[in-house]
Amino acid sequence: MIEVYQEVLRLLDEGKTGALCTVVASNGSSPQKAGSKMLVLATGGIVGTVGGGAIEQAVRERAAQVMRTGQAERYAAHLTRELAMCCGGRMEVFIEPIGARPWLIVFGGGHIGTALVRVANEAGFRVHVVDERDEWASPESHPQAAAVSCEAPLDVLDTLPWGPGTSAVVVTHDHALDEQIVERCLEREWAYLGMIGSRAKAHRIIGRLAARGAPAEPLGRVRAPIGLGIGAREPGEIAVSIVAELVALRRGVKTATGLSVVAEALDRSD
Repeated sequence: MIEVYQEVLRLLDEGKTGALCTVVASNGSSPQKAGSKMLVLATGGIVGTVGGGAIEQAVRERAAQVMRTGQAERYAAHLTRELAMCCGGRMEVFIEPIGARPWLIVFGGGHIGTALVRVANEAGFRVHVVDERDEWASPESHPQAAAVSCEAPLDVLDTLPWGPGTSAVVVTHDHALDEQIVERCLEREWAYLGMIGSRAKAHRIIGRLAARGAPAEPLGRVRAPIGLGIGAREPGEIAVSIVAELVALRRGVKTATGLSVVAEALDRSD
């Protein structure tokens, strides 16, 4: 088991991610007992084992999901009834992300998006930039980004790292596109969804979405405008205000920025 811990330390030292899988309970005839560990790497490789065969494959698949969302989970299965193994026992495995940082999806790689990548990366986010313009969506223009998609935002929504810990910020060059992105993102799983712009823009867009029948619960959680009220004007200042709001959410500090404007817009649409 020492090699598992050594590999965990190596991942942390190198800033890489993985998922540590620990058998926390086993009953009957099972290939591994409580305490057994396996580390799943982002490359798909493993160190250690939780028993091989179908149970190990199932755990590896769950580990990939945990690495994508950054959220730990418990996986339990009856080895015969659910996985067609001959052992006949039952196992429960706790799968936790190692070195995982929460995802921030930035729609729009322009001046604010560029500044946002730098500040968010320093604050511990993995940033995925989406922009269809070549000059604003390349690894060279966003060297601190974990991923860059040079494609139309609406075409790649299904490929993005959505999950309960994901934040998404809409800072594109087109107000109509901003509205379409927010509308399509409402049906996704996210912790934070915010759109840049003035109070007037937020009122118009939120009001139109409500009038079109957008679901009230996620729409009411949208932040617009985004960023803490620090009087930010320049791209770097705006990026700091947005990331400050994201950090407050991550640390459980409540802020009303953006939510009150959305509430006003929803009240007017009733």
